[in-house]
Amino acid sequence: MKNIKLLFVLLLTFITLVACSTSTEAGAVGVNRRQLLAVPASQVNEVAAQSYEQVKKEAAAKKTLDTNAAYYQRVKAVADRLIPQVQVFRKDSAQWPWEVHVITSPEVNAYCMPGGKIAFYSGIIEKLNMTDDEIAAVMGHEMAHALREHGRERASQAMIEQGVLALGVATGKLDPKYAQIASLISAGLFVLPNSRGQESEADHIGIELMARAGYNPRSAISLWQKMAAQGGSKPPQFMSTHPSDETRIAQIQEWLPQVTPLYEASVKR
Repeated sequence: MKNIKLLFVLLLTFITLVACSTSTEAGAVGVNRRQLLAVPASQVNEVAAQSYEQVKKEAAAKKTLDTNAAYYQRVKAVADRLIPQVQVFRKDSAQWPWEVHVITSPEVNAYCMPGGKIAFYSGIIEKLNMTDDEIAAVMGHEMAHALREHGRERASQAMIEQGVLALGVATGKLDPKYAQIASLISAGLFVLPNSRGQESEADHIGIELMARAGYNPRSAISLWQKMAAQGGSKPPQFMSTHPSDETRIAQIQEWLPQVTPLYEASVKR
């Protein structure tokens, strides 16, 4: 156990030294956490672009890519209003090759890959009976993940964790049989809490993006109420990479005074 403790001291020290940058401006909501970004952004974006092209190719082959014209037009219209707002958080993102597509599928899913590659699944629109404001809440949240480079951050964490564990085993500081235990402890101490923090950041930035684009940020509350009503077994929050629906709703309610003036100013223009 002393060996494991030593490795986690080394891991914490390394993270403290490397986590010295932030990928975005704070915006009106004040998101300015320092991040661990050890993996090159170019590598992450290249992998994301390749993955996105594969998703499009497979969907096109199944004739499920943008086949619902009404859904595509709605989602595209929301994206067209949200994308100009991204430069509030990082100016370079205005020049990203943004792309948006709708895939016909019963999945309740949507995402924005690193570099601005957006996909919505028809299931999330249909099963939640989404308004355009709620589409904007989901899209703003997913765009925030890309702006904050959360995928790059998670890749950096995994790379460093595996590197430290491998070094410990190679140098005899860590018995190989303890490596899996150490990895589980790392997930509990660093990965899960940080993932929940990333989700909260995405919620926070997302409601500012939608507010600036003229979508009512209160719709983020109705969105998560609908998500909660979908049911299904969920792990306790301390065991999950996502905050509970109740926590999310409570946080959004706290943040509304920050972003409501932005929404009101937008709708007056």
